[in-house]
Amino acid sequence: MPMSFSLNRRTLFGAVGGGLLSAPFLMSRAAVADTDPGAGMKKTQLPDIHQFKVGTFNVVVVKDGARPMEKPNEIFGTNQTPEAVGELLTQNFLPADRFVNSFSPTLIDTGSDVVLFDTGLGAAAREQGGGRLLDGLAAAGYSPEQVSIVVLTHMHGDHIGGLMENGAPAFKNARYVAGQVEYDFWSDKAREGSPAEGGHKAVLANVVPLAEKTTFIGDNATVVPGITSVLAAGHSPGHMIFRVESGGKQLILTADTANHFVLSLQRPDWEVRYDMDKAAAAATRKKVFDMIATDRLGFLGYHMPFPAVGFVEKVDAGYRFVPKSYQFDI
Repeated sequence: MPMSFSLNRRTLFGAVGGGLLSAPFLMSRAAVADTDPGAGMKKTQLPDIHQFKVGTFNVVVVKDGARPMEKPNEIFGTNQTPEAVGELLTQNFLPADRFVNSFSPTLIDTGSDVVLFDTGLGAAAREQGGGRLLDGLAAAGYSPEQVSIVVLTHMHGDHIGGLMENGAPAFKNARYVAGQVEYDFWSDKAREGSPAEGGHKAVLANVVPLAEKTTFIGDNATVVPGITSVLAAGHSPGHMIFRVESGGKQLILTADTANHFVLSLQRPDWEVRYDMDKAAAAATRKKVFDMIATDRLGFLGYHMPFPAVGFVEKVDAGYRFVPKSYQFDI
């Protein structure tokens, strides 16, 4: 006689209550502590890293930190109602009143150069669990001394905070590449007494001391063979993205062109508090992600959900984020 099978909420939770899930899957923390002599000891959290290939280039993404934040409507969709922002988040299975902002500096080993894009939050964030870039690079097998080039996509604090370590350059053998427009803006004394004064001081402390070792570039500059700059202003005056090409594969490093995988991509016109020129930033978002969607390119966004790599498809007035799986592995 054939067996019949049905599963509903009653039978599912009855099965759990009746012990069909074996004990190891249901062990409490107390039970784990009883069986693991080290369970009560403080554990060192390993850094989050992710590695993949773009052609022959080895790419290492490091999670420098993550910051839970409240009131997303005060940062994204500032020209919308809080209800509209919350509704879009809810539609995407996200809480309406909270979000997580993560930070993803990226290293690309071309075989000839070890190129680091942005340096994260730095030592000042370590007490709050940030500033993990150096730990992440070590976990991937790279020392700070191996970094030959540090590229700054722009000069906001969460991108330049790790340039210095204990008052000295963190990457002592590196030369630096940065946007001329970006540097001129932030290093200018005209920022004193303005809303940009904090950023000005951070650039004076972290970037200006490295100016003699810095190559200042603009649009369509070659960093190394296979890595090219693209001016993408709006988020900041000289914000740049980078096209990476190797072995017939491409990846676009979009930096802060979009700062949330739903709110900035599905609604590229929505204003973002951190964008200095909000109209220019929205226009740049649409231009960059139209290109990425049309050409079906992978991209790595600094604030996308870790490991921060994916694709987009055009949907209505915006784009749907598709996280990377094995596209670069075959």
